[in-house]
Amino acid sequence: MSENTPAGTAAPVDIELQLRWSDEDALGHVNNARIVTLMEEARLRWTQPRGKSGRFPHGTVVASLKLDYLRPLYYQPTMVIQLSVVRIGTKSFSLRHVGIQDGVPVFDGVSVMVPLAEDKTSSRAINDLERAWLESAFVAADA
Repeated sequence: MSENTPAGTAAPVDIELQLRWSDEDALGHVNNARIVTLMEEARLRWTQPRGKSGRFPHGTVVASLKLDYLRPLYYQPTMVIQLSVVRIGTKSFSLRHVGIQDGVPVFDGVSVMVPLAEDKTSSRAINDLERAWLESAFVAADA
């Protein structure tokens, strides 16, 4: 896969999410599986804005997901997920999700996303419009 990794000067995009009572486990933490759902919600809000943007018209799918739980995420009204693009390939891109609560990172995950073709089953190359949009959110990955 060819890679395009422009010099990143953009900042992560902050997505504020409301936590739900049902996210909480018996210890008062947000359940680990719910964290994956929160990552999905933030990612969808960012990649699928209301209206016709012209990007990813047939959606994207998760090809890979890596998630590190850094400390418990406690049930509170809201939390923030910082999203940044850390890799752009020919037919996929990697999106970093850092969960922040009270100014402290609580999880750090990367999902590899693949755009779907018109048949909503096959993968396809990232088009020029999508590439430009992804590049505008590119942040160099930590070494």
